[in-house]
Formats: sequence, structure tokens, C-alpha cells
Amino acid sequence: MPGKPLFSEAKNYCHNKKPASKTPKPTGSKTGDYFANTNCTLESGVLDALEQSATNVTLGYKGEIDTTGRAPITTSYLEAGLCPVNVHWHLGTEHYSVGEYTDKGMGPKMDYVEDDGLGRRLGKARLGGRCHKYNANDAKFTTKYQWHHCKDMHVGETYEVHWPHSGAGACGTPYQYQTPFYDGVFCRDGIVSLNPLNTFSKIGVQGQIFTIVNDEAYYYPELIRGAIIDGEMWKHVTKYTGSTTGTSRNSVICSRFTPISWQVDRKCHLISASSFDKMCADMKNMAADMTDDLHPHGSRELIISKMAADNHQRL
Repeated sequence: MPGKPLFSEAKNYCHNKKPASKTPKPTGSKTGDYFANTNCTLESGVLDALEQSATNVTLGYKGEIDTTGRAPITTSYLEAGLCPVNVHWHLGTEHYSVGEYTDKGMGPKMDYVEDDGLGRRLGKARLGGRCHKYNANDAKFTTKYQWHHCKDMHVGETYEVHWPHSGAGACGTPYQYQTPFYDGVFCRDGIVSLNPLNTFSKIGVQGQIFTIVNDEAYYYPELIRGAIIDGEMWKHVTKYTGSTTGTSRNSVICSRFTPISWQVDRKCHLISASSFDKMCADMKNMAADMTDDLHPHGSRELIISKMAADNHQRL
């Protein structure tokens, strides 16, 4: 039955592989951890962080950070030697695509409060943007679904799904999938490097945006494997370099996990609630404990252009 791990968590060789280096201490860090969140700018107002996410991914958008020498992965991640090491999703969208998912999008009327961005819920998560597909007069957007595996999910709501990929993951092993995703990203030593910097060629995230419906015509059974690329589902993709996201970062506090590659679908898609519930069942059956990713995480505020990469390009 889903929910009982098939392997011993004690044997999880990826556990605690998230890196932490005490030197050098980054500007704005109170802990001395190189990878700790840091102030985005110096007191002088000069930007003191590399390119961030989440950004506007509308076709033609371009950020202001010069990313010479830091091009995103433009092939599939599989071709680049990366495998998915986690799946999680955010309440609403962190990215922004004109006409598809924005701050003017629609959804059910609910009240949300922020989480702490670390996977520990302090209530409900911060709501980001929404798709423009919700119709309160259409039963598939309003009929409740009996969730068995996912937590705090709602029919009619928008979710941005992220599949972190890594060339240093335990690819093809029982411990390929990890929570937190950092453990999966950095599982194998000697592959991801800060000197020389290769994070943007060894780490990537797929992002795809969905509105949940109670309609089995929109059932996709293998969300655990990565973004849906069948038919018209992966035809409009923006590729760029950015950072990790979550509500512990905004336009004042930046992520130090940068630059990494992003491939984000500019379109919003309908998907059945049962598709998500099947994915959560698959997560429960992973060797590593993925319990902390069975609910939507809060969405980071959309970043300003001066913090975004200038290398946005289409598929």
C-alpha cells in the first residue's frame, strides 16, 4: 500500500548532502554558511547576488543581469546527463506569463498565509499568480475531490510544479528522489563545482503550471517522472539561468543557490486532481521520506528585472 517506504531511511546515502561551507562568509549572512540566503544588494544599492528566480517568462522578456559564460541548458536535461531528484509544487505560480498565468489570474476564494519557505508549514502557504482558466460556472473547476495522498490541495486552484534535476543525483537507484531536494541535487560528490563554476550545467529545474480540475479527461499518470512533454504540453518553453525559490527569498533576500538552469512552460494546462494524487502516492513509495513535499509550498514574489538573467530564450 502507498505510504510505507520500500527501503530503510537509515541507508539513505543522500541524506544531509545539502552543502554548507563556512568560508567565505557571504555579505548579509548571519550564519557564515556560504549557501545561506543573503542580502540582494549592498548598502550602496549595488546588486550583490547572481541571477534569481522566479521571473517573467513571457516570450521576449529579458532581464538585466549580464550572464556571459553562464548559459542555461538548452537540450533536454536527459541529454545533458541530469535526472529528476525531486518533485514539489507551489501554491499559485512563482513565474509570470502574460495571458497565461499572472497576478490577474482566477481561482476559488480562499485565504492564505505564508509558510517559512523551508518545508515546515506555519499555516497555509503564500499564494502566487494564477492561471486564467478558472470558471466558477463549470463543475469540473468546483466539484470537490476526495484526496487520499496529497495534502491541502484544492480543485480549481493553480499550482506551479518543479522537478529539480541534477547530474550528481543518485540516478537510476532507489534513492534518486529526495526531500529536501538539495540532498538529491548534491548526492554524489565531485560533480557539482563552485570553482570552476558549473552549477548551471549540472543542475536544472523543470517548471510546469496547472489548474486542477475534477475531470478524468485530464488524467496524466506519470507526473513523478517530470514535466509532461506529450503533444502540445511542452511546446512553449523559456530557458534561462536563475536560482532556487520559495518564500524565504524575495526582492530583498536572495538565494545563493545560483546560477542553475531553468526550463519553464509558458502555457497553463488543465490536469485532473487524480493525477496529482497518483503522484503523491508515488512519492510515498520512494525509498527516501518525501512527506514534507506532499503539500503546496508558498510562492516567492516575482523578482524585478535588475535581478533577472539576460539570457531568456525559447525552446
